[in-house]
Amino acid sequence: MFIGKGLEIERRAFLRRSAQLAMMGGAASYALDLAGLAEAAAFSNSGGYKALVCVFLYGGNDHGNTLIPFDAANYARYAAIRGTAGSEEASGIALGRNALANTVLATPSDQRLTDDITYALAPTMPRMKALFDAGAMAPLLNVGPLIQPLTRAQYDAGVVPRPAKLFSHNDQQSTWQSSQPEGSRTGWGGRMGDLALTSNTNAMFTAINATGNAVFLSGQTAVPYQVSSSGATLYNPLQTGRLFNSAAASQALDTILRSGAGNVLAADYAQVNGRSIQFGTFINDALRGVTINTSFGTGNRLADQLRVVAQLIAARGRIGVTRQVFLVSLGGFDNHDGLIGTHEALLAQVDFAMDAFYRATVELGVASNVTTFTASDFGRTLSSNGDGSDHGWGAHHFIVGGGVRGGRFYGRAPQVSVTSDDQVGQGRLLPTTSVDELSSTLGLWFGVAPSELTSVAPNIGRFASPDLGFMAPASTATAAANR
Repeated sequence: MFIGKGLEIERRAFLRRSAQLAMMGGAASYALDLAGLAEAAAFSNSGGYKALVCVFLYGGNDHGNTLIPFDAANYARYAAIRGTAGSEEASGIALGRNALANTVLATPSDQRLTDDITYALAPTMPRMKALFDAGAMAPLLNVGPLIQPLTRAQYDAGVVPRPAKLFSHNDQQSTWQSSQPEGSRTGWGGRMGDLALTSNTNAMFTAINATGNAVFLSGQTAVPYQVSSSGATLYNPLQTGRLFNSAAASQALDTILRSGAGNVLAADYAQVNGRSIQFGTFINDALRGVTINTSFGTGNRLADQLRVVAQLIAARGRIGVTRQVFLVSLGGFDNHDGLIGTHEALLAQVDFAMDAFYRATVELGVASNVTTFTASDFGRTLSSNGDGSDHGWGAHHFIVGGGVRGGRFYGRAPQVSVTSDDQVGQGRLLPTTSVDELSSTLGLWFGVAPSELTSVAPNIGRFASPDLGFMAPASTATAAANR
């Protein structure tokens, strides 16, 4: 069983709040003011507006060529395992050391990483390097799904539970987003949304998906509201009441789109359709009043998604929200071959998009109250399978925002090795920081009460602390301009 009996997701709080919502009637999930339930939610909405933005990199990002060993000794180990691109060796996916000189991340004087390793970002990520230098970006090292702390000896002996279906794309995407493999009904972003619903006048805009369907934003009560890169998707025949110049045809289409057809998936789909139809015009009207001068460029799908997220944040007052969770994504990271070139181009898109979004939050005066973080199916093998890498487990990720204690590293740096005890073969990292610890740290900053953390991160009780320390205390944030 994936979640231990003693640490199953606490459901009593959700059931209590769901019952209260039910008593308010079916419209409660749409536009009613839910502030009357705030006390029951055990959630703090102090400090003005706050938002979490998950940037999911689909396919399994190759962390080994995202955050690269740069000091001479560790780079030599990296290059020996991966081979130099263009060499005649069997493997050839190591980036050249000279290309990394401009993206070296200075290790703070009070930190000492494993084997005195110094890291550099991929050469196509100069903007993330600048954010690190400015104290607005922090790398989280070797993070991945865990049920409890796990050693290599325990992994080999099979005596300690570990996440189900490791190295599977669909299952590990779900495990990262929900704490369970494929088939999970709720994600930890949605479970935070459940707790935050009562903070928002228009609760249906608590969880907003700017990309394809994913479990991350689904809660027990919270349902993600989906937008496109240009705003809400409008069903024009339904907005005008005419389809093929026929009111009857328009009504028939409306009925089909809202019909649950008697099964759970169809009911969920119908609910999403219903919300889009009912509130699309409202969202687009709110966005029309927004001006953002920060450039998001063109031809970058991730930047397009983050642009609309920035616009929605700018319109937060009109929309009626003080707490939101967003999901954006970029695909193409399953680089079993052709890693060199393809991967750097993808990281360039991530670099540009995340920097543009951060600069937009600065322009809007909410940089300290918006936190963006990357996630992915899994990391990848340090060893090469020719000119790419295979599915792994732990990986390095980034947290960006004005409320981040940036310019330093969090978690434990792994050894650069395919034989050490912090990997499980071929350089697949055995995580030393859990996704539960990541989500709990973000949750505490977001306003989740300590007593509710197991609702968000079901395994957190098995780890030493629910706070990894990469978020600044709320008292240090500049919240005055964020209301």
